[in-house]
Amino acid sequence: MGRGILTGLWGRAEQQDFRSRIRGTLLGAALGDALGAPLTGLSLDAIRETYGPGGLTGPRTPAGPAGADGTRGRVTAATQLTLFTVDGLIRAHVRRDTGAWHPPTDVHRAYRRWAATQHDWGPDERRADNGWLAQQEWLYARRDPDRACLTGFGDDVLATLDRPKNPSARGAAAAARSAPFGLLVGWDPALVLQLTVECAAQSHGHPTAHLSAGALAVLVHGLTRGDSLDAAVQRTLGLLGARPGHQPVTDALQRAVSAVTQGPPGPDRVEALRAGEAGAEPDASHALAVAVYCALVAEDVAHGLRLAVNHGGDSAAGGTLCGALLGALHGETALPPAWLAELEGRATLLELCDDFALEMTQGPTLHSATASSPGWLARYPRA
Repeated sequence: MGRGILTGLWGRAEQQDFRSRIRGTLLGAALGDALGAPLTGLSLDAIRETYGPGGLTGPRTPAGPAGADGTRGRVTAATQLTLFTVDGLIRAHVRRDTGAWHPPTDVHRAYRRWAATQHDWGPDERRADNGWLAQQEWLYARRDPDRACLTGFGDDVLATLDRPKNPSARGAAAAARSAPFGLLVGWDPALVLQLTVECAAQSHGHPTAHLSAGALAVLVHGLTRGDSLDAAVQRTLGLLGARPGHQPVTDALQRAVSAVTQGPPGPDRVEALRAGEAGAEPDASHALAVAVYCALVAEDVAHGLRLAVNHGGDSAAGGTLCGALLGALHGETALPPAWLAELEGRATLLELCDDFALEMTQGPTLHSATASSPGWLARYPRA
């Protein structure tokens, strides 16, 4: 597939493989999010006490009020924001025909539309720029959004890397929404990294947070183009090395790779990775280390996701990042079907995946100056 992308030739086989990897990435991330969500706030001992020595082995209904409706496969704000990341990237490419080409602006506007779902009762039909995604009623629900996301997307001010929002925010929420940037397979990986960190800094200004987001995107980018995970990690390390404040993130990637040779995989080894170095404050790099390690040692997608969530850290983030990596590596057919059947929002995710694939491979036939689809422009308005 990589050869077709590099030459700009999208044959049928290349398009089918690309769509499978898009679906694998976004559905895999959502599965990891949903699997890890019930474990939020639990230590490894508490997880074992609640779910048995093997921990959580499959989707469960969240405890407390969150699970009152009995829904299994319930996603968090990470999946909501991932959807709006894709929406923003599609609109950026649609607007390119007008000469207005600044993807960070379009992605930030998409995040502003997500912010409206966190306080409105439902879709507001008076908003002409909503498009179809913001009309999905199931998205109008608070699913434990990170405070830095709420404050970062609370106004129209566009941050920069020199003046980021929430400069002390080190959490994994920005990384957890950033896998879609890696699906820009026609872009140079350095540009993927730059765009991702700029968009991550709209809510998480600490270098560890936005560089972890960038690292995740570059890894997905390499996997989607056909690289092995080992090769993708090495390329990511090379790109990160030139970035100020990269050390915690590059250290995390190197710990993940080293852990593979230190014995059989299991929750205790993951627990050590998610804790980072002794005395270190938990941050996005720890979730990244967990995700990369679990993807490297996974026997299959389900095994990797179980490893990635059964620890005392940010289980939902670990699952989300690991799911994105495994989905990009293996495609949608490798995802556990029983888990997919219960995944909240699956229809929306699938539709958005296919729209993204259409835009990336057939965009000029959908909205160029000589041939455009009114239906497409209604779904993804240029305004």
